[in-house]
Amino acid sequence: MANSTPGNSGDISDVRRLRRLVELMNENDLNEIDLRDGETRIRLRKRQDQVVTSYAVAPPAASAAPAARPAASAPDAPASDANLLTIKSPMVGTFYGSANPDSPAFVKVGDHVGPDTTVCIIEAMKVFNEIPAEVSGKVVAVLAKNNDPVEFGQPLFKIDPK
Repeated sequence: MANSTPGNSGDISDVRRLRRLVELMNENDLNEIDLRDGETRIRLRKRQDQVVTSYAVAPPAASAAPAARPAASAPDAPASDANLLTIKSPMVGTFYGSANPDSPAFVKVGDHVGPDTTVCIIEAMKVFNEIPAEVSGKVVAVLAKNNDPVEFGQPLFKIDPK
């Protein structure tokens, strides 16, 4: 009964669903699964004896507006930041800017990204989640460093959509 607290059942079933999908991949020798149900997307892809998981809920179109935090900067900053989009962490975990320590960063300042461009990996509970940009534009700031712990909704990248 201790595990039947309200609100936890969704998280438990999601973990069970992910584990079952990984088992199905291994049993059927699949390299990738990409599932969509409304605004929820689950993508599992094998890469060198590990499974990379991406689990995201599509943000509403209105959430592309930047946060109000830049207002504390210099007077010119709000005008220039007003058109920037922020890629936020979809989960709690550990931020990785590259696939492994010997690999180059997924993206760096000045790179152009598209909606499907992987910008980082967030490790949560020993599962490596590839995070797609979900926007198009030029990377103007990388706000997290390798091995940084990140929170849900924490800004990770600033993107100029122009």
